[in-house]
Amino acid sequence: MALTKITKSMMADESIDSDSYVDGSIDNAHIADDAIDSEHYAAGSIDTAHIADNQITLAKMAGGTDGNIISYDSSGDPVAIATGNDGQVLTSAGAGAQPAFETLTAGPTVSSSDPAIDTNATLGTQWANSTSGEFYILTDATTDENVWTNTGDGTGDITPPAAMRGSRGIAVGSHGKTSIDYFAIATTGNASDFGDQLADYSGAYGMCSNITRATYQSAGSSNTIEYLTCASTGNATDFGNRTLSKGGSRGGSNGTRGIMAGANTSDDVTIDYITIASTGNALDFGDLTVARGDNGGGENDAGRLVIMGGGSNNTIDYITIASTGNAQDFGDRTISIANLGGCGGGGRAMGFGGTTAYVTMDYVTIATTGNAQDFGDLTVGARGCDGTSNDTRGVRTGGYNQQTTIDYWTMLTTGNAVDFGDLNDGKQYNGTISGVPL
Repeated sequence: MALTKITKSMMADESIDSDSYVDGSIDNAHIADDAIDSEHYAAGSIDTAHIADNQITLAKMAGGTDGNIISYDSSGDPVAIATGNDGQVLTSAGAGAQPAFETLTAGPTVSSSDPAIDTNATLGTQWANSTSGEFYILTDATTDENVWTNTGDGTGDITPPAAMRGSRGIAVGSHGKTSIDYFAIATTGNASDFGDQLADYSGAYGMCSNITRATYQSAGSSNTIEYLTCASTGNATDFGNRTLSKGGSRGGSNGTRGIMAGANTSDDVTIDYITIASTGNALDFGDLTVARGDNGGGENDAGRLVIMGGGSNNTIDYITIASTGNAQDFGDRTISIANLGGCGGGGRAMGFGGTTAYVTMDYVTIATTGNAQDFGDLTVGARGCDGTSNDTRGVRTGGYNQQTTIDYWTMLTTGNAVDFGDLNDGKQYNGTISGVPL
């Protein structure tokens, strides 16, 4: 017998439930249009097994909040994920936890080279070297002295060089003498004999140190470079030669590379460099902005060297020791004078003394270009003197007419110098440097 279509009038209310028909037996052909409504099925009798795939449209879903996303909680029940803010991204919290909208963390700076200590950024900044594949995070954000920690597969963090100043002051050479003296910078008192230069070079210039080894160039018309082992005593050892046979240079170091800038005997613009740990001849670095020698100045921990005055002018130049190239203008000294001494420490560079026995001391802050400011006066005027520091205390040694004077002062204050003691052997046109770890 043929089955007629079921119509609404043929069914009692709630007369059909899931036990009354075979799975899949109800199709559109056996149900008249508008024949079934909510009165004709038992509550809960329609389950997922009796709903064909792709039959529920968006229009049949309950309304929600604009921007919400449906997820599931730990019990497997659907939940709405709260709407995030503009620019946020949906972030997974892992299995068993609901995702959430969060602010996107900035990605790394991508560059073909590594960051440098003067690559200034906010703490936690990431840096990816696209050439080497190395990855860095800024772990110490100190202006121009930043620490970038290597967190990738590469090795080697990027850190400021250690302060290239030590606890022992060493005064080298003199006009007509070969003697070398030493003293402890943090105390006061007279110096002791260290040893001798290999020959009488009429002084020493271009002083550099890596704390363990100190180097210097000869004065006069010689190109000799010699070195000392700072922690011991004894005579100097041959290192190599400068690119020109002239004295009068200002030295500086970043702990690896030593610089000899300028010359006298006829003023010169030449800047040479050496690798302090390895003996050998100097190489050309670049040129000063103005030819001069017998200048003051010093370096800071970030590796910038400032060359102050010299050659009867007030020009101040600076270079970055780790690179090569010509010097750039920094500013001007408070006076124009030759035959001065200098030192660096505490982030400052100083010039002091000079021709006709000046007592003037002036200084600059190495990290910031600008003109020098007055610091104070030496205890006795001196030309052909030099100085050094242990980064906290600065000292001046010697001066014309074979002075035995040693002065000292605190680098980060201003004021006149104070008597320290006397050299073991009077000196003029001497070089002074510090070594031996603090």
